[in-house]
Amino acid sequence: MRIALDAMGTDRHPAVEVEGGVAALRELSDDFGIIFVGNAAAIEAQLAHWPEAPRDRIEVVHAPDAILPGEAAATAVRRKPGSSIVVGLNLHKDRRADAFISAGSTGAVMAASLFALRRLPGVDRPAIATILPTASQPVLLIDAGANVDSKPTHLVQFARLGSIYAEDAWRRPNPRVGLLNIGEEPEKGDECTVEAHRLLRATDLNFVGNIEGRDIIRGPCDVLVADGFVGNVLLKFYESVTAFFHGLVGEKLYGLVPQAVLDDVFKAFDYTEYGGAPLLGVNGITVICHGGSPPRAIRNAIRVARQAIDMKMLGHMERAIGAGTAASVQVE
Repeated sequence: MRIALDAMGTDRHPAVEVEGGVAALRELSDDFGIIFVGNAAAIEAQLAHWPEAPRDRIEVVHAPDAILPGEAAATAVRRKPGSSIVVGLNLHKDRRADAFISAGSTGAVMAASLFALRRLPGVDRPAIATILPTASQPVLLIDAGANVDSKPTHLVQFARLGSIYAEDAWRRPNPRVGLLNIGEEPEKGDECTVEAHRLLRATDLNFVGNIEGRDIIRGPCDVLVADGFVGNVLLKFYESVTAFFHGLVGEKLYGLVPQAVLDDVFKAFDYTEYGGAPLLGVNGITVICHGGSPPRAIRNAIRVARQAIDMKMLGHMERAIGAGTAASVQVE
């Protein structure tokens, strides 16, 4: 198993990527290797700080360019074929790597994934899946920002992709699927969500209906489906509230509650625990990380990619999406 890791994506590249990659190689298992993609000299300089790294499981592939924040994603991907994102995804396309991970420009990673890997048959728009902590168990939010103007049929595809991910990666049989909306009643919401509710109800998915924003924290579903615009707003708000809560509670309880207890509480809200967000619906395994990711997040993103490979999730998605598309055609 080989995982291509964009070494030029984080704010402190390539030090973060190298440290996180070495930690993954040492702590996870010995059944995979990492291909660091980026400025070879800079990567080798960082690897020199980790003499204990298993060099027989490490490969460095030079990529002379990098896509910078603020560059137009699709244009940058076309104009910079030597960028670490494009080179890494081409390694995946050519089967020299089984997955690709990057903390670089989200737009560029999505655009390059579409160009290099293409979409799975039956998928109109790939979607970003990310994790929201709740009072019970985490909820998978899909889409978290890949599509800002989705159609009802796209939301159904997101639901199917998310359901497969929750089943394979989280081992949740028959995952509960909810639709983010402004009310519980089927007729609530705009035209898109009303129609999406009707379509989801007709599928073989375990659809539990509309989920209001105030109820998310209770964990009423395993997969929460949303248009990418709304999903990204929810995700960013979630992140800000988590930081606010961490600071507020930490100040009030510091010295009154054992630090180990506080650490355990805040662990559930720490995005580095979950690693990265998979881009579901492309014909490959792409994991997108936060630009500010520390080494721990990179290490856990590698764990996410390994898990997807182990579970043969890509083949499962292809079969399920194909079956769902065929069923839809028969109903129509």
